[in-house]
Amino acid sequence: MDFETVKKYLEKGYGDEDENNVPTIHDMPSRFFENFIMQGLRVDLIEQGRLLCSMKVPPRLLNAGNFLHGGATAALVDLVGSAVIHTYGVSSSGVSVEINVSYLDAAYVDEEIEIEARGLRVGKTVAVVSVEFRKKNTGKTVAQGRHTKYLAVQSKM
Repeated sequence: MDFETVKKYLEKGYGDEDENNVPTIHDMPSRFFENFIMQGLRVDLIEQGRLLCSMKVPPRLLNAGNFLHGGATAALVDLVGSAVIHTYGVSSSGVSVEINVSYLDAAYVDEEIEIEARGLRVGKTVAVVSVEFRKKNTGKTVAQGRHTKYLAVQSKM
């Protein structure tokens, strides 16, 4: 692929030919990304330090190979992993320091997956969570993620 083709691929909606798409993109509501990724997610279990969610893989989250996109998986590690931090009574889920995802299998459109997030450590300034994606019908692991977050020190003033 030549440089210009790569550039056009990355600048979707911002090139000369795609100027008609720019107003649509900029008119999207704030926090659109979270809603786009998490629409259809169900919380099946919630307890301190653990969240169990499920969802059918929607067509909008597929990659070119027609299975769950790695970026969508990483975004779910971020979003579901951050949510499990709140189960400890922490008011803010902090800011990401590190996200790591191992992709182990594919999940296809309309396949039911489970997403289990567990708090490994939630301290005063650092939280570490693990997030595992499994095929609901077989229990086979699709991906495993780990997310480290910095929790801002709360002022006592």
